[in-house]
Amino acid sequence: MSRIAYIRVSSEGQNLDRQEDMVIDKVDKVFREKASGKDKERPELKRMLEYVREGDVVVVESISRLARSTRDLLSIVDAFRERGVGLVSLKESIDTETPQGRFIMQVFAALSELERESIKERQKEGIEAARKRGKHLGRPRREKPSNWDLVIKEWKAGRITAVEARKQLGLPHATFYYMIGQVVEHNTQP
Repeated sequence: MSRIAYIRVSSEGQNLDRQEDMVIDKVDKVFREKASGKDKERPELKRMLEYVREGDVVVVESISRLARSTRDLLSIVDAFRERGVGLVSLKESIDTETPQGRFIMQVFAALSELERESIKERQKEGIEAARKRGKHLGRPRREKPSNWDLVIKEWKAGRITAVEARKQLGLPHATFYYMIGQVVEHNTQP
């Protein structure tokens, strides 16, 4: 069983010393990182997650050093739990090896779930309200170019390639095929 520290600051100009001083005599190994907490692809976090083994305990100065959102924190804590790894946060006095620490993490999980559900509910209500007012949701519909009929006729006759047709119409690949699909599926002009 090892005690592993993860310390992080958000930018290269910041210093890790304060966090390191808090954990250095409490751990066997330290993973140091200078990266934003918003970035989920932090190399040292990934290395630490690959390094830890069953029975290990990860020590952080604060849970904000491990993750910036409750959702990300719970994802990391779940990964620890699945592997039998504990978590200690010195600032918040959370220790998932204790019943109280596990309880606090359950409260965080419940709050995160409530937050996700509330966001979904507000989003659904907002969409319904916009539709009732006749608002179009999503990307605006693109009108067909003025030379559409002529170019498509040439393309269908095999006199030009799809690439040339797209160039003449000034359309991106996906938009060209979407518009063609609309004409074929609905037998209407986009």
